[in-house]
Amino acid sequence: MLKKRNFYKDLLDNLYDGVYFVNRQRVITYWNKGAERITGYKSVQVLGHSCRDNLLNHVDASGVELCRSHCPLAESMENGDVREVEVFLHHADGHRVPVLVRASPLRDAKGQIIGAVETFGADTGMTSLRQELRELRCKIRSDPLTGIGNRQYLEGRLRAIFAEFEGETPAAGLVFLDIDHFKQINDTYGHEVGDKVLCMVASTLYHNMRKTDAIGRWGGEEFLAILYHVASLDELKAISEKLRILVEHSRLDFDGRSLSVTISGGATLFLPDDTPESIVRRADTLMYQSKQAGRNRVSFG
Repeated sequence: MLKKRNFYKDLLDNLYDGVYFVNRQRVITYWNKGAERITGYKSVQVLGHSCRDNLLNHVDASGVELCRSHCPLAESMENGDVREVEVFLHHADGHRVPVLVRASPLRDAKGQIIGAVETFGADTGMTSLRQELRELRCKIRSDPLTGIGNRQYLEGRLRAIFAEFEGETPAAGLVFLDIDHFKQINDTYGHEVGDKVLCMVASTLYHNMRKTDAIGRWGGEEFLAILYHVASLDELKAISEKLRILVEHSRLDFDGRSLSVTISGGATLFLPDDTPESIVRRADTLMYQSKQAGRNRVSFG
């Protein structure tokens, strides 16, 4: 019997994943080598202690301490089900480690639940996948030249605001902006300087938007700003004029020369019965009115 028990202990100790047993009081009765490796806690440090005694302190992505509520081991012992959940355990060195936990009830010969077993593995694959997804999402939604949102990002924000205020008129505004004489800049200084001008304008707009607002490159030398919580034309004018003036006072220095540009814009409030297409079209039309009126101005309507 002892030889058989040692066989299973050796088997569990050689698993890559962490494994530990608890009794009904959630006191740890077994702790394998994999658990030592992943958590930094040696077996002698945890045996006889409760899993909630400031050891692993599992938390979820929101920071909720699972040992105090929603403990996978406790829930598994309570209802006899297998629980699987992604958590972040406390390492002996103090940092948090993402792991995938699987808790199962332990039963005696009569089928009574006498404890539980938890297996967990370092969730590096899932963490890597989440990071790759974040990077991919960022690339999909970002303009590769300027780094601000791209057209797809802006279209998504527009759809979202209409969905949020379904049946109501959003208290928001839209500003369509276009760099004046941009073709002339490319023809005179070259496309490399033209790209730097685009980045300069994009950065000026981005860094001077309110945190609640959205800015992106619509295409070419065109930019679109979505202004949230704007209820009046005066507010819309104040924000739009601020952006126009700051772009006018930006300057690109290169080869001992300095280059400044201006922008023309069209700004409008969201109106009843608007759609994403109709409000962009109206702002675009207003922007062309600014071009025809002499440029370096914003038309409102």
